[in-house]
Amino acid sequence: MNHPTPTGVDRRAFFKTLSAAGLVLGAAPGRLAAAVAGRRKRYAIVGLGSRYRMYHDAIEKTYPEHAELVGLCDKNPGRLALALQRSAENGAPVPRGYVHTDFDRMIAETKPDVVIVTTMDATHDDYLVRAMELGCDTVTEKPMTTTPAKAQRILDTRARTGKLVRVLFNYRYSPPRTQVKDILMSGEIGEVLSVDFQWLLNTSHGADYFRRWHGRKENSGGLMIHKATHHFDLVNWWLGAVPVSVSATGKREFYTPAMARRFGLSSHHDRCHTCPEKEKCGFFMSLADNPSLKTLYLDQEHHDGYFRDQCVFNPRIDIEDTMNVIVGYNNHVTLSYSLNAFNAWEGYQIAFNGTLGRLEHRIVEQVYVNGADSDASQGAIAEDGVTTTVIPLRGAPRRLEAWTGAGSHGGGDKLMLDDLFLPVPPADKYQRAADERAGAVSMLIGAAANQCFATGQPVDVTKLVTGLGTPEYAPMPGRTGPLPMPARARTRRG
Repeated sequence: MNHPTPTGVDRRAFFKTLSAAGLVLGAAPGRLAAAVAGRRKRYAIVGLGSRYRMYHDAIEKTYPEHAELVGLCDKNPGRLALALQRSAENGAPVPRGYVHTDFDRMIAETKPDVVIVTTMDATHDDYLVRAMELGCDTVTEKPMTTTPAKAQRILDTRARTGKLVRVLFNYRYSPPRTQVKDILMSGEIGEVLSVDFQWLLNTSHGADYFRRWHGRKENSGGLMIHKATHHFDLVNWWLGAVPVSVSATGKREFYTPAMARRFGLSSHHDRCHTCPEKEKCGFFMSLADNPSLKTLYLDQEHHDGYFRDQCVFNPRIDIEDTMNVIVGYNNHVTLSYSLNAFNAWEGYQIAFNGTLGRLEHRIVEQVYVNGADSDASQGAIAEDGVTTTVIPLRGAPRRLEAWTGAGSHGGGDKLMLDDLFLPVPPADKYQRAADERAGAVSMLIGAAANQCFATGQPVDVTKLVTGLGTPEYAPMPGRTGPLPMPARARTRRG
């Protein structure tokens, strides 16, 4: 078997980088003894881009009584040096053998209980499978993976090894989204028959997917998987249902060389940093002027050749920017979904049409660029950005006071981290924790949509993988039994 071991890094150069950063690998007997005594669960993280930092800080600053970070792995030695510096700033002692460019060696030397995977989407399956084979439970950022074949590898390894897979869907934990789940569970609008869902990405955050590795479907699965897996999981969880059929159309018409010319540019260039037309391009992003992006990406690109600021109009891009999907569910609900990546605002609006009424829900998010220094955290909700309204079949609409939370993803990240790292997390009637089954059914909708884009034909989702099973969802109102008769409609006298 070809194990997923990052290569191409000179070991002497790697340790020279660490030394230049003023970082020394020393023993921390106290921490190691506590871990050996079983007082804390041992974690390792593979993939040290911008998203991993939330887990690094959580373990070392928020949950040090329950969790211990024993290993970090990345193919880029510059990012490993930054991670060591982060631990020093967190006041965390660093055990010997803490950082690695070789995944198998990290597992052997650090012996983690759990591996957290925050690498490029298309490599999640390699690290999840290998970690389980080496005896570790696993946690992964969404999406769980990018193709049905990769999902099948994960499902088969989970069944064979008995190790756990946790997929982190932080939007489930966001208070206003949990409020939607609470309303649907209450039966106030009856049984849901159809859902209309629009998600909009603006030209700051939306454009950013076309600058990065996400712009190649082989890396990310496209926005149908990398981004929309969040949205499909929300609908699956809100409905307590699994998809059975998908029809979809998708295209890329905005982030193209032709559109660049219409904006007065000479087609495209390789990247923003060296672009001769940066002064007149409304999509220019300066890595050099943003300390966080400069430190994490511009200063490290000589190690691996990755450019964080690739041109959004580059013909290398093969992902769509305009997508429409129809999903049929096993409970006969139909979802109509759209995703557009070049809008004037960011957020979504969704409507659930039920036998007793309609639930309308809208969220506007703040402007954000991943990894950049910003006043807004990722997925933060704009001021007064939540609107949730229940409309009975007959009667006056009722606008609800939104449940609120602070921090990234509308307050969802903190609640999710509590659920992940506390030894006894709070009871959760909404069943927000997600495993490999939920991870699979969300990304399989996107994978089916990608197939539709290529073939123009609908896809039977149930045939994409085997041995999936059904995710565990909180109970929802049934689709049988008597319903209360709606109030008689009022008529006006002429």
